[in-house]
Amino acid sequence: MVTPNYIAGLLPEVLAPYAIWIWALLALGVFVLFFRPILQLLGVVIVPEDKIGLVTKKFALFGQHKELPSGRIIALNGEAGFQSQTLAPGLYFWKWIWQFEITLQPLTVIPDGEIGLILSKDGGELPRGAVLARAVDCQMFQDAAAFLRGGGQKGRQAAFLTAGTYRINTFLFDVTRARMTQIRENMVGIVNTLDGEPLSEGQIAGRMTDGHSNFQNADAFLAAGGSRGVQPQVILAGSYFLNPWFVHVEEIPMTEIAIGSVGVIISYYGDDGEDVSGLDFKHGNIVKRGHKGVWAEPLGPGKYPLNTYILRVEHVPTTNLVLNWANARSEAHKLDAHLSTITMRSKDGFPFNLDVSQIIHIPMTEASKVIARFGNMNNLVSQVLEPTIGNYFRNSAQDSDVISFLTTRKERQASAKEHINTVLDQYNVNGVDTLIGDIAPPESLMKTLTDRKLAEEQKVTYDTQRMAQETRQDLEKETAIADIQKQIVQAAQGVQIAARVAAAA
Repeated sequence: MVTPNYIAGLLPEVLAPYAIWIWALLALGVFVLFFRPILQLLGVVIVPEDKIGLVTKKFALFGQHKELPSGRIIALNGEAGFQSQTLAPGLYFWKWIWQFEITLQPLTVIPDGEIGLILSKDGGELPRGAVLARAVDCQMFQDAAAFLRGGGQKGRQAAFLTAGTYRINTFLFDVTRARMTQIRENMVGIVNTLDGEPLSEGQIAGRMTDGHSNFQNADAFLAAGGSRGVQPQVILAGSYFLNPWFVHVEEIPMTEIAIGSVGVIISYYGDDGEDVSGLDFKHGNIVKRGHKGVWAEPLGPGKYPLNTYILRVEHVPTTNLVLNWANARSEAHKLDAHLSTITMRSKDGFPFNLDVSQIIHIPMTEASKVIARFGNMNNLVSQVLEPTIGNYFRNSAQDSDVISFLTTRKERQASAKEHINTVLDQYNVNGVDTLIGDIAPPESLMKTLTDRKLAEEQKVTYDTQRMAQETRQDLEKETAIADIQKQIVQAAQGVQIAARVAAAA
């Protein structure tokens, strides 16, 4: 009879030929389950393809360099501590577990459209006043030893990582991702640098600096002596690798000069230039482009990438400009928004109102002089046109009564045009025409004039009616005389007939 004990006794005999294989499989299973600890005990380290190995040395028994120098956290010469050398993907020996700790760190990946900002935890000290550490040749921060031996400084780095995959020793470097800088169409980027030399005395912006590729190379900017603060250069529409620890960018619209006008530039930046306005112009300096002051050459119609932090643009119309002295009327340019109907008093003491339109023209060649003299177009209106035109018509009204003013409108308009044109010529402005609009005498005077006119018209009507009556009476009289004359003729003829009859008898 087959019993369990009998079967158990047969197993060793059955499995005996396979014992070697069984032990091999058991050993393989144990190795698979515990291969990492086993390899570590043997001093073997495997670094996968998508990682790097960060090495921490627990102690150093031999050599001159056993401990890190004061103030350092990264070992360059085999000292105990965080090691500058990393392990690339591969197989490594002699990394004994009791002496080394290997940390597998994922590769640093910077996606498209972003940059990687680097903060170094070790290195030399930054110079006093510096914000960013200067660039060091270290294979894009992948060679920590080269960074430290090459004079790399701790803190925020001027250099950065662009899109890609990097083997970064995160014991030394922290990586922060940031978006690329985008400047949209029809916009301009105003740049404010956060590091560099102090501004020159008397300047509100840094000096012109070349070679930094639109501020994408901070180290080149700093090496060229660039100043911190607002920069005179601007960046145009596009995508830029800009380090936000180095620059701050403000996006503003491009400056547009409309058709029919020019833009006079007032610059607050640059060297003091030579005055080119001439000896006859004594109301401010006009300088060449690029200097501080009013530029002699204005900008024509178009769009311009101007830095409005250091420049101001005054728009000057070069077409005929109409200004209305009227309460209920204003042009689209709004320069006459504060002008109102002119109130005057005549020689006979009556107040009355007058609407006036003045047409002026500023030649393109004179636009800079107008702005140098007045600062802007509103000042031209308030300081010259408004008092000149208002006072002229008020003075003119005092030499005449209201009725005469009304009846001599054409002559007064021509006289006003001549006088105002002469005044405007002194201010580099051409007077095109002066037009008198609505004249509004007092209602009481108008009622008197209206009543007088009605009475005159009624008198004319009465005279006409009287003359008509007299004519009718004369007609009737003549008609009656004609009728009587007929009867007289008939009577005379009757007498003659009777006389002839009597004579015949």
